[in-house]
Amino acid sequence: MKKLLIGNEAIAFGAIEAGVNVVTGYPGTPSTEMLETIAENNIDEKIYVEWSVNEKVALEIAAGAAYTGAKSMVAMKQVGLNVASDPLMSLSYVGIKGAMIVYVADDPGPFSSQTEQDTRAFGKFANLPVFDPSTPEEAKEMVKECFDISHQFELPVILRTTTRICHSCSTVELTGEIDQSCIEGFTKDARWVIFPSLAYKNHIKLEEKKKELSHIFSSSRFNSFTGTGKKGIAVSGVAYTYLKEVIDELGLSLPVLKIGTPHPFPDELALKFLNSVEDVLVLEELYPVVEEQLKELSLQCEKIPGISGKKTGHMPVAGEYSVELIRNAVCEFLQIPNPAQQVSQIPELPPRPPVLCPGCPHRASFYAFKVATKGKKAVFSGDIGCYTLGNAKPLEAVDTCLCMGAGITIAQGLHRVENDTANIAFIGDSTFFHTGIPGIINAVYNNTDITVAVLDNRTTAMTGNQPHPGTGMTVMGKEAPKLDIYEIVKACGVKCIKKANPLVQKEAVAAAQAAIDFKGPSVVILESPCVVNIKGDTPLAVSEKCIGCNKCIRDLGCPAMYMKEGKPAVEPSLCNGCGLCSQVCPVGAFQPLGGGNNGV
Repeated sequence: MKKLLIGNEAIAFGAIEAGVNVVTGYPGTPSTEMLETIAENNIDEKIYVEWSVNEKVALEIAAGAAYTGAKSMVAMKQVGLNVASDPLMSLSYVGIKGAMIVYVADDPGPFSSQTEQDTRAFGKFANLPVFDPSTPEEAKEMVKECFDISHQFELPVILRTTTRICHSCSTVELTGEIDQSCIEGFTKDARWVIFPSLAYKNHIKLEEKKKELSHIFSSSRFNSFTGTGKKGIAVSGVAYTYLKEVIDELGLSLPVLKIGTPHPFPDELALKFLNSVEDVLVLEELYPVVEEQLKELSLQCEKIPGISGKKTGHMPVAGEYSVELIRNAVCEFLQIPNPAQQVSQIPELPPRPPVLCPGCPHRASFYAFKVATKGKKAVFSGDIGCYTLGNAKPLEAVDTCLCMGAGITIAQGLHRVENDTANIAFIGDSTFFHTGIPGIINAVYNNTDITVAVLDNRTTAMTGNQPHPGTGMTVMGKEAPKLDIYEIVKACGVKCIKKANPLVQKEAVAAAQAAIDFKGPSVVILESPCVVNIKGDTPLAVSEKCIGCNKCIRDLGCPAMYMKEGKPAVEPSLCNGCGLCSQVCPVGAFQPLGGGNNGV
């Protein structure tokens, strides 16, 4: 059966057909749909699937499953790999018994990430095999190969994709057949306990495995060397798909080295390519991984070819590639005319910066703390989630943002130098469970005078509303214990804990003020569901009472509001009737739509 799938779905079906037993992960764009697709198609529930509290936990669970001889898979985005790096680095030395794929989705651009880091480089650092697909179809085919290599060499294998592979569509063939390999079970053995002496011996074994893998990868169907000529192109990942389009468009014939397994590098195949050409252009996202490997190998050539790419300034060092970018690079490299570009008739669109949704409770939470700290010296430490958007005007309530869970600990560092400042750390409910709790414990242990605002909208909103330990639901739709953030914070030793509904501003401001005035660590839990998951109330409208002070627009920046004839107006199709504007208005000019002049 053939089916139109995005890359994440193709990988998921590849894992299902390969007989995966355990799948774990933490939501992170652009990787999220892979695990969700397995959960949705896990009809007989023979596969164990879970959203774990963070990537480190997810990887360790997948590793434990692989210790038994099972096939496991763990999913995350590239910054999630940072969280999982501690167990992964050790796991490459300990190894596994069954088979294990570490699925990591990189985000060139970046579109929804803090970094543009390249997992191929991480694979080299961790001494682990890396597969880098160029299409969704190839990504699906690579899954079985990853499991096979993992089992053969008793190592986790990294399957690295990028945003365009994850979210682009292709027609993918599904066999419907599922591998039914037998799980041996866990066997007690000294190999599972990592000691320095064992690590030393295993490091030597790892280096030998890398040599053997390099030899195997030189004949892998995912690597190829085609064409003849003196000017050749080496390419990896989605850039290969773009290059094929350019070659077809321009009718080119030239040597192309396609790399689908960037680590260990297929040295034998690459040397054949290098010995056949005089000049090479390397096309790859994001780091010069292939470029550096080719330069190192070129020293073994009788005549060293010229190698151009990121390190020579011929290709961009940041951002994702496109057909247009590669066409320009290839034409310049080959010194051939670049086809005239069609003049676009579409006018340049105005920029559309990301913004909190109309009616988002986070807006109300930020505003409550802005009111509570008016006239005070205050610094707002943010975190990773929808609420990072609180940094934009007019709220300007996120002054720092580093990584998940860091808002709470950054605030503590700020306070230790400037203790005359009110330090407020904002963190979402999912991030609280992910990496927020250690920071709160640290603040209690060291009696650090900060206020933590937990923005509890009862979901993992930014990545598509996945469940977490506070929602009472698993990814498989089963009921689960609903962990209470208040009780957890209390158990951590926090003495001042306040709860409030941010959409009831008097209540939220009072809670914020009480927490800020408390000497010592304090927590405010602001509870209101994500606006995407609830049915809104009647939209509001602006009545004739409006005096045109524009406080509602100036203070809140709700996208449902705009200016019309010098006064605020409301777009009813966007407004969900959260009522925040009516609590800000000094004259009570807002009322339910249909109750008067709505200004629209």
